[in-house]
Amino acid sequence: MSADTPDYRNTVFLPETEFPMRAGLPQREPDWLARWERLGVYDRLRAQKGRTPFVLHDGPPYANGHLHIGHALNKVLKDMVVRSQQMMGRDARYVPGWDCHGLPIEWKIEEQYRAKGLNKDDVDVVAFRQECRKFAEGWIDVQRAEFKRLGVTGKWDKPYLTMDFHAEAVIADEFMRFLMNGSLYQGSKPVMWSPVEKTALAEAEVEYHDHTSHMVWVRFPVIGGGTDDTTHANVLIWTTTPWTIPQNRAVSFGPGIAYGLYQLTPDDQHEHVLVADALASQVFAQAKLSEDHVHRLRDVSAEELARLTLAHPYAAIPGGNGEWDYPVPLLPGDHVTDDAGTGFVHTAPSHGDDDYQMGLKFQLPMTYNVEPDGSYRASLPLFGGQHIILPDGKEGPANVSNIKVMAAQGALFAKGKLKHSYPHSWRSKAPLIYRNTPQWFVAIDRQLDDGMSTYGDTIRSRALNSINQLVEWTPVTGRNRLHSMIEARPDWVLSRQRAWGVPLTCFVKKGALPTDVDFLLKNPEVNARIKAAFEAEGADVWYVAGFKERVLAGIVDPEDYQQVYDVLDVWFDSGSTHAFALRDREDGAPDGLADLYLEGTDQHRGWFHSSMLQSCGTKGRAPYRGVLTHGFTLDEKGMKMSKSLGNTVAPEEVIKEYGADILRLWVAQSDYTIDLRIGKEILKGVADSYRRLRNTMRFLLGNLDGFTETERVAPADMPELERWVLHRLAELDAEVRSGYARYDFQGVFQKLFTFCTTDLSAVYFDIRKDSLYCDAASDPRRRAARTVLDLLFQRLTKWLAPILVFTMEEVWLCRNPGEDSSVHLTDFPDTPADWLNPQLAAKWEGIRTARRVVTGALEVQRTAKVIGASLEAAPVVHVADTAILAALKSVEFADLCITSGISLTADPEPQEAFRLPEVPGVGVVFERAMGEKCERCWKVLPDVGSHKHPGTCARCNAALG
Repeated sequence: MSADTPDYRNTVFLPETEFPMRAGLPQREPDWLARWERLGVYDRLRAQKGRTPFVLHDGPPYANGHLHIGHALNKVLKDMVVRSQQMMGRDARYVPGWDCHGLPIEWKIEEQYRAKGLNKDDVDVVAFRQECRKFAEGWIDVQRAEFKRLGVTGKWDKPYLTMDFHAEAVIADEFMRFLMNGSLYQGSKPVMWSPVEKTALAEAEVEYHDHTSHMVWVRFPVIGGGTDDTTHANVLIWTTTPWTIPQNRAVSFGPGIAYGLYQLTPDDQHEHVLVADALASQVFAQAKLSEDHVHRLRDVSAEELARLTLAHPYAAIPGGNGEWDYPVPLLPGDHVTDDAGTGFVHTAPSHGDDDYQMGLKFQLPMTYNVEPDGSYRASLPLFGGQHIILPDGKEGPANVSNIKVMAAQGALFAKGKLKHSYPHSWRSKAPLIYRNTPQWFVAIDRQLDDGMSTYGDTIRSRALNSINQLVEWTPVTGRNRLHSMIEARPDWVLSRQRAWGVPLTCFVKKGALPTDVDFLLKNPEVNARIKAAFEAEGADVWYVAGFKERVLAGIVDPEDYQQVYDVLDVWFDSGSTHAFALRDREDGAPDGLADLYLEGTDQHRGWFHSSMLQSCGTKGRAPYRGVLTHGFTLDEKGMKMSKSLGNTVAPEEVIKEYGADILRLWVAQSDYTIDLRIGKEILKGVADSYRRLRNTMRFLLGNLDGFTETERVAPADMPELERWVLHRLAELDAEVRSGYARYDFQGVFQKLFTFCTTDLSAVYFDIRKDSLYCDAASDPRRRAARTVLDLLFQRLTKWLAPILVFTMEEVWLCRNPGEDSSVHLTDFPDTPADWLNPQLAAKWEGIRTARRVVTGALEVQRTAKVIGASLEAAPVVHVADTAILAALKSVEFADLCITSGISLTADPEPQEAFRLPEVPGVGVVFERAMGEKCERCWKVLPDVGSHKHPGTCARCNAALG
């Protein structure tokens, strides 16, 4: 600029905005949270009338610790569902809840007692339960604050809690419905048992870890029904639980398996053994027998096996007091295979499900040798008092003691160690055992006469029909997973031998057997009294002296009945939440059914599962219309997170460094249907995406400064470029709504992000900067561009608001200040259908393709430092296709390419022309722009310097007036 040329910098419309480039999210997000609290955003939305409800029912987290990254993933997904459904016109309700009863909390209180030298059993049970309640209350407050910090909306001031008096009353009432419909029964059968926690566990409370077990091959002598060559033979069994041998009551064989009689001749000894042919070589190799010492004598049929009677390996053992002096039958069992072992299965009906089924089928006696703490009963000969699992979760002496006794008896054929997947408690992490114990069950195949047979007469049939007919699964694989689990599952074990929970509110008749008709007291008036007492005083009242007399008085003689003190499986608690959180609350679901349950894939065996069983028993169908499942969180290398590995990512750490919106954006950018990875490098990438998106919003705000309705231009009066942007908005409107409706947050974000970075930043904004900065305020082209920027603002802020709750609120308030203003009080705007213009879009696809060749040619010149900016160029573009050439001539192609001039020709492209292989028929020859540089817009034009205002082009001269 020469000394006498005016400074035109103040005459251009440079972007003006207070929206900072640096977000400062960790510091600023709490202010927005406080603002939403003041505004009462959630309650204001509920006050909107005439909307169709959408209810996402919260799967209750457990109130016993700080949140981990899996919690954050889950709650953010729920929040994105609720917010997007609300902004699409629904009344999207979200009542957060907490699971408050159960072993983890009880365990913590027991630990505190032990640290003080106290014994839980010496403490009044009501006092103990109140300690548990206080513990849960403390963690609920902590977790509520942590969830809210993630930007999650909901009825935080009135959540549902399974320990609220009303909830406890409803849980008890739901249990009593099973009592009344005849599906509740007491049975003595093997259940998964934790010796450490001294209670039965549900399938959902079991996890599998590698464990090294003893394995033994054991001789069971034939004592009856044999031929000459089998009379003194031994049937060989294999087991990885030597401690169960004292409980053996039979040996099972597979009727379809090929068995042989083998003669063994090591060291001049002779022994006949029976074993499955397919496993014989493995078995004998384990016993270190060479092939020379093994001789197969003949086939042994299933009919012959069924005639044999065996002796227990401990029969007539010194000191056994006759404990094992009984015949052991050899029985056909469909569960026996020749995949591993010997083809013969040692059967202890008290310690395995297959074994128990064999016991039922053949009326085998049950044993009660194992105590709640995992030790043998004190009176058991040879092994009394020995532990299978010690109180600290380590292996007790029972296995080794049995192996030694087998060896001394000559019953041990071989032994070894096996590393395999083994059930553990997901709380104590200690190994579990199958243990026979009286428990309360719900029969899931029993015919129910309750008037709710639309989807079946049994709980199982109702559940399977619900899965197939009533529920939409996201992803669809969730259907198969739950279906297979329900299809194969046994009866539901409801009882736990603990103190902190809702008791099994039932009474049994003294002296009656579980099979007797009058064993359980079934009285509606008694049930009503129990429910009313729980409603007023909570479940603690069950444990107050005299409660039995209080509820039974005047109905039956209290002395005739015994009160049950087991507590309900906490999965029954959470499975019942639909009743008090959906059915009973004013802000629940009108029909008591949730539109969506959303949890991790582990909940197919947990909350989805228990809710299905519970609801099918009391409502006759699933409590949900839709189920969404997400994967687990892993570190950047795909490893499971653990404190011991030091690879955990805590939500609070991410928020402290980046802000909650970055964590939310990580969720949106991830495919939640599989396991999700997170770590420092991944979060850096997320933060980079965020910055690019923030740049887009900042450009919008800066160039909309001072925009008023008087500037607005109708779409019909806009240039084609603006109408193409409107077409893209119309396309996106359908895609965004469809994506949100399908809970495809990754798809929604990818489409919006690509639009912002590719269509807007790299094309539309780049092209229209010149017009926005340099055209006169009244210029129709600039007004049209500003109108489109306003329409972009209205849509992008709202479309992205369910994901980036804090940032879009900040963007919104920049243009919509006011105490009552919030983007979260708005809906997605309607987008006119006539914005869609496929014909125009096809034309502009060709224009953009040709533009890529021009920008590529200019980049070559810029890299070679021939030019510094594209405005120094006025290239010649050779176009072979007449339709594309006509399209380019119909628009201001030089402006689109951000050059000062451009020549379009149908002449064949010369040899030196720049081409792109993927764009045939377009060649670009570089030419410099002729003329002088305009001091205001920087275009190089021949007319610069010939106008009233020195150093300007005609357009800028006119803009200056």
